[in-house]
Amino acid sequence: MVTVRKRLVGKRQYFYLQHTLRTADGYEAREKYLGVKLPPNLEEVKREFLAEIAKERWYPLLEAIRSNYAKELKTLPQSAIEKNARFFAVKFTYDTNRIEGSSLTYRETADLLERGVSPRSKPIADIKEAEAHDRVLREVLEYDRDLSLKIILYWHQQLFAETKPAIAGKVRAHQVWISGSRFTPPSPVEVYPMLREFFRWYDRAKKSLNPVELAAAVHLRLVTVHPFYDGNGRVSRLLMNFVLKKNGYPLLDIPYGNRNSYYNALERSQAKNNDRVFVLWLLRRYLKAYSAYAKPER
Repeated sequence: MVTVRKRLVGKRQYFYLQHTLRTADGYEAREKYLGVKLPPNLEEVKREFLAEIAKERWYPLLEAIRSNYAKELKTLPQSAIEKNARFFAVKFTYDTNRIEGSSLTYRETADLLERGVSPRSKPIADIKEAEAHDRVLREVLEYDRDLSLKIILYWHQQLFAETKPAIAGKVRAHQVWISGSRFTPPSPVEVYPMLREFFRWYDRAKKSLNPVELAAAVHLRLVTVHPFYDGNGRVSRLLMNFVLKKNGYPLLDIPYGNRNSYYNALERSQAKNNDRVFVLWLLRRYLKAYSAYAKPER
């Protein structure tokens, strides 16, 4: 948490921002000088201060993950790379669909996608959407161009063509709500302008943000626009991994069992209109997931 500190030197007062970090050796306080009076954009300055600390602290670790992951790929036989990719695809498809209400278990998802065995007594829609997600994930990871509204609509259409054809690949024209959330998605008239701003932001952000930070922000910003009647979370998580793959980083799964923390981070970012809450949540999860790679030399 960033706090404002005031210090008196003689009869003059000076303001600082202070943030305490946990380190391997205990705690370390970081400060930023503000001046003799508080700036009018104090909240923005706080966000920039946290961003500076994150870059200094985490960017080297993220780069180590990318570098060591690339080195490992070069040493693995193609069969091992393909096996790892299939393991991730099954787990990611299970988790992302389960988060959205699918009734398929992990074992049922694996049997379906790896052996073509459909589970008994489960909704056909859950089965079709698992198969569709697996196909779309392959396309997303093989796509060699950059994001556009056209390709996002196409992927959404492919996800839901068999189960929800009336909404597949279409931007919503009516208001929607998220059950149990304090966040209300934008009104329909706001969606297209917000999508245009999303792509303008993306074109700028991909030149300045670390790709993991960019992937988190892409996920958050698209799911906040909420352009579809259904499938916003699934598409946003696919785009997150598109950004990671495009930039040579290992992919990330958000487990179903971790959904409450995930929902809370999204909602807090949306309620505060502050990307940093969710971005920092995802950065921490990413560093934990790939801590074995986060070393300068391997």
